Parts: sequence; C-alpha cells; structure tokens
Amino acid sequence: MRRTVLIDAPSNLGLRPPAPGCVPGCYKLAGALREQGLLRRLGALEGGVVVPPRYDLGEWREGEDGDFNAAALAGYTRKLAGRVERHVRDGDFPVVLGGDCSILLGAVLGLRRLGRYGVAYVDGHGDFRHPGNVAVSGPLGAAAGEGVAQITGRGQADLTDLDGLRPYVRDADVCVLGIRDADVCVLGIRDADEDQEEMAGLGIRHTPVGAIRRRGPDAVARDTLKHLQSPPLDGFWIHLDAARTATRRGTVPPCSPASLRTSLRNPDRTWPRTALFRPAGTGFHGQQEAAAAGVARSSIARQPWPRVCDAPP
Repeated sequence: MRRTVLIDAPSNLGLRPPAPGCVPGCYKLAGALREQGLLRRLGALEGGVVVPPRYDLGEWREGEDGDFNAAALAGYTRKLAGRVERHVRDGDFPVVLGGDCSILLGAVLGLRRLGRYGVAYVDGHGDFRHPGNVAVSGPLGAAAGEGVAQITGRGQADLTDLDGLRPYVRDADVCVLGIRDADVCVLGIRDADEDQEEMAGLGIRHTPVGAIRRRGPDAVARDTLKHLQSPPLDGFWIHLDAARTATRRGTVPPCSPASLRTSLRNPDRTWPRTALFRPAGTGFHGQQEAAAAGVARSSIARQPWPRVCDAPP
C-alpha cells in the first residue's frame, strides 16, 4: 500500500511583495494547514520541511534581470526535487504544502529525473507568462505567474533547464483546469488572462471554469484522467492553487477555498473517486492577491479557516 508523506515547502520566492517592506505571506500556508490537523486527517507520514532561502529582491530590476530570486529558487528547486524524487522512487505518495506556485518546479524536476510525467494544473490562472508573450501577459519577474510556461521549458534556462532536463513536462502532458473565463487582476500586473489562445495553439489542454460548469466536473475530470493515464506517461502530478480573492456580489471564485472544500467534501458530485488513481503526488499552493492581505487557506480543513496575513521581512 502506498504511503502518504506530508512535506512542507514554504517558499515565497516566486511572488512579488504585496507592499514595500513586506514579503508574501503564503509561506505560512503549510503551518496553517497543519494547525487544522492535516497530517492526522490524511493518515500521513511526516516528510519534514524543505527550508527555503530568505526572500530578498536585492537590486533586481524589472525588464532587465528576468525573474527575481532566480538563483535562490534554482537551488531550492533542486533541494525539493531531491525530496520528491526519493519518495516517489520508494513508492510513496508525496503531498507537498506551499508556499507559492513556483514550488511546482521542484516537484516536476524530481519526476523528470524518474521518467515522463504529466501535470493536472488546477488553478484560476493560466500562469503562462514567458519571454515570448510579455507584450500581452505583462513583464517577467514573478516565477509563480510563469508556472505552466516554465515547466514546459519556456523561460530563463537557470530555472527551466536544471540538470539539462528541459522541458520537465511536455506540452501534450499538461492539463490546465479552472482558468477563470474573466480573470482578475493579479498584483496589478495583468487585467485579463490571455493565455488560452496561445495554449490552444501549442496543444496544451485547458478547460476554463465555464466549460467545467457546462460539461460537469465529473466529465471533465474523467477526460483529464483518461489523458494523463495514457502511455507513455509514468504518472502525473496534481497542482492545486487555492486562492482567496475579492469578489463582487458575494460570488465564490471557481478556485476559491470554499469551492475547493466543497469539491473535496463531496467527491461524487465533483471529481470521480478514480481521479486519484495514478498520480505521483500533489502540491497545495497559496496565491496572494492584490485585493486581499489574506493568503489561501486550506481546501481540506473543515474547521473555520485560520487567518494568515503578510508579514514584514
């Protein structure tokens, strides 16, 4: 029987600071989840913490220096990759708690060392910003907003070609689920998600939230599972970004903690139980939004959500 192993990866290296003198508060996500008894609820083994380097923009210049924290992020990616690789090699099921979305680089690098793996990318944003589309997607800098682009080999080589293994995931092996039909502004960088047309042209499968509602989550999940279980894939990783965002008229964002919590509490009405048949592991990430200081809370915990705020460095 596969052992579930809970690993903390509380890195905030891939996000822009929410305000001058502050650092992104998503590094508190793993601790907030553990306070809700996640280790016990999962019946998981303790996998420890992959400690990230200090968040420090230094003299970084937008438009000239690529992604900030790049050297620190590259080193951290290798450390996390080693942890994920070891557990998957041993037959374990790693559950990695972020941190921001840039920790996905460590997970997929670890899997790439073992074979060919896919990714189910459950996120309200396409995260496909790269040097070839900055005119549309906005300036480079925050690796957390470049996740799908980077894992498929687009972006600066010191992050996308570690160990000479670019791409970590092939375009055809990525399924992006839950992109908002009308995206929100992310940290003042972009007003709309323009990734979908480009991804379609590249053969990257993506299903926006409107299509999920029309087709039904169960049908979408089964199609995704069928694709990710097809040879020659050795398995797949589940990326889950739970974001707390400001909404109008009390509506719930499609990838919000409330909607995700409902999905996990009622799997028969949302995702088929077989959707977790052959994943190599999964990662939970927090996404900080411009309109709110609070960072993502757990999509699993059933108690009231703990308040997690940004803190000065």
